[in-house]
Amino acid sequence: MADEMVRAAQQFINTTYDDGAKLGISRLDENGQTSWTVMYALTRALQYELGISGLSNNFGPTTLSTLQSKYPNIHASGAPENIVRIVQAGLYCKGYDGGGIDGTYSERVQDSVLSLKSDMGVDFAYPGGDVVPKVFKGLLNMDPYVTVNGGSEQIRAVQQWMNGEFVNRRDFYIVPCDGHHSRTVATAMLYAVQYTIGMADGVANGNFGPGTKSGIKAHTLSVGSSGTWVQLFTAGMLLNARPVSFGGTFTSALADAVRSFQSFAKLPVTGQGDFSTWASLLVSYGDQDRKGSACDGVTRITPDRAKALKAEGITIVGRYLTNPVPGGGTVPEKEIQSGELQTIADEGMRCFPIYQTFGRGASDFSYPLGRAAGQAAINAALDHGFRSGSRIFFAVDFDAYDYEVTDSVLPHFKGIEDAMRDDGNRYTVGVYGPRNVCTRVSDAGHASASFVSDMSSGFSGNFGYPLPANWAYDQIVTKTVGSGSGSINIDVNIASGRDSGQGSFDPPRGVKPDTRLSPDVTTAMETDVGKYMESLGFPLDGGLRSYQHWKCFERTVTAHDDLITELSNRHNMRKALIQTTAYWEMRHISPDDEAAWAAVILAFNTTRQYIRDTSTGIAKQRAVTLIGAWNHALDKGYGSGQPRRDVSVDEDKYNAWKQAYDSETYALTSVALIHRWDIDGKPGGDDDSPALRQPTLGYTDQEIYEVLRRYQGPGDVAYEEAKKRMGLYYVMEKYNSISRNL
Repeated sequence: MADEMVRAAQQFINTTYDDGAKLGISRLDENGQTSWTVMYALTRALQYELGISGLSNNFGPTTLSTLQSKYPNIHASGAPENIVRIVQAGLYCKGYDGGGIDGTYSERVQDSVLSLKSDMGVDFAYPGGDVVPKVFKGLLNMDPYVTVNGGSEQIRAVQQWMNGEFVNRRDFYIVPCDGHHSRTVATAMLYAVQYTIGMADGVANGNFGPGTKSGIKAHTLSVGSSGTWVQLFTAGMLLNARPVSFGGTFTSALADAVRSFQSFAKLPVTGQGDFSTWASLLVSYGDQDRKGSACDGVTRITPDRAKALKAEGITIVGRYLTNPVPGGGTVPEKEIQSGELQTIADEGMRCFPIYQTFGRGASDFSYPLGRAAGQAAINAALDHGFRSGSRIFFAVDFDAYDYEVTDSVLPHFKGIEDAMRDDGNRYTVGVYGPRNVCTRVSDAGHASASFVSDMSSGFSGNFGYPLPANWAYDQIVTKTVGSGSGSINIDVNIASGRDSGQGSFDPPRGVKPDTRLSPDVTTAMETDVGKYMESLGFPLDGGLRSYQHWKCFERTVTAHDDLITELSNRHNMRKALIQTTAYWEMRHISPDDEAAWAAVILAFNTTRQYIRDTSTGIAKQRAVTLIGAWNHALDKGYGSGQPRRDVSVDEDKYNAWKQAYDSETYALTSVALIHRWDIDGKPGGDDDSPALRQPTLGYTDQEIYEVLRRYQGPGDVAYEEAKKRMGLYYVMEKYNSISRNL
């Protein structure tokens, strides 16, 4: 909603600094709405008026020190009119009366500044109606100084108290007073603790270092304690969503609340403000000297390592279901190794499974990719022998901002949840990630427990957020335990008891060759494939494309199952690779494709010329690709029954193309050969990708992705589409796996 005085502030910037582009002040959209863009423009305008060269959006040390030296107190006399106008514009943008944007520091302006200081909590630190530099800095940002969006009045009281108590320290700046915890407030708390310890300006740095730890250890609080330390402690409790009253006396009621928090966080239950409790209130990882009963790691658990872990008090181990890196890369034992789960069980330990791909950014999270991840994790858990009832923790291993959680992560976990439901809910869903991710995914009902990446204390999703209510594992520190053959590097986890993994396992399914599809699974397979494609926007009836789902499934999966099984066995590649590629391509056939095919046939029959190398047949194959793959297969000795053809000869190209158009057997056989050509690096082709490992039934997720991607080509679109093809692959593989393990 537009505010006319905010619009006036925008007009002031545009008219006063009409050569803004040259000056470094962007012209504003005069829409009457406050935004960071407006605040940045006002900041740059202030820097210009102060004579600062190289304007920036940041109201930093140079701006602050220059303002302090030139205009330490802006009031009714002495300040240039344009600086007063910037104050007035800032007041309007903050929702206060600016008295008009006329350059006059009137009583209305003074009254508004008094209200602003009171709302900030600095009215005693900075009495009177003058604008001082730190207040000016707080004026030119988007921080609210009144509660918004259901903010807590208790937390607002903490924010105002910290501002008033510490604003005159060099590195403490006015924090928002909106009743919400945040990264800014969490950092301010650390500064406040350091100042109370007695650290000088320049020594206090907002980090939880040795000096801070030592100072806290010297200030254990208990019933009867009073003063600033208790105010800080109750502030920390409130900021961690504990129901206490902000104050300076350590009461018996506060001790009860502390015991409740300590029990929740699995700390020693003392009822005191001791070091471990302080640490958990101030930083996500808390006291890193704590002993955890769980761990996770990327190293095989051998009998000797299991003994070392047990000697450390660890009885639950988190291990990864897959390793997306071909050959394991630099962490060859990241995936659960052969016989490892039995070793864990034999040593009386338990294991919880973790599923992680390369998901290190929001672009790798979406509803379809979530369905894919869910199915992939189910397949892998079954392969390793995890029994029904296990909770799989799906990783969000990046600093997801709140909007990314909304736009990408939550739909992703809905996809995981739906994949689990369609599988009969044999496994349950957990989430691994920063606190905010875990809380929001769980609150949305997509995960039943959280594995919190609290070691990443600097993540925006950890700093300023409380420990999730359903936390199962809290990852706090990396360390090496044991020695010699028992030495192992682990991430230590505090366990809450909400999850304990599994202590016995089914025999691993092992790597077996594919067989014909069991008649018992084809109906469910067709349904699941259809659901997955619907999630990508492909309606079952085909929509504007040429073929319905059932027809594509029949012609690329069931009708040629004997052939696809034989191709899988001959080329040592999973049937799902052939099925996925053929089905995906057939679902993409459009009326325009069919019109192009008719034109190619007519032209050749009329002129004997091959006019256009359009992809054709159920697997949409081009002549150049078919000839390249078949010639390569003939050279390598794994292709036969076809003549060598020349891509420079129209008749050869047309014959290969027409064969794919006419013969589904030829087209499906060619899918396998094109995959083999791609795996070898496509010598002579249009993709300069390096060769992969020769086909193996043990391909990693990344290798499968690369094979699927190369079939489409080297462009950016192919890389994005391959992520979607991977989801289809996992669904196809689910039912092939069931069939070969019957």
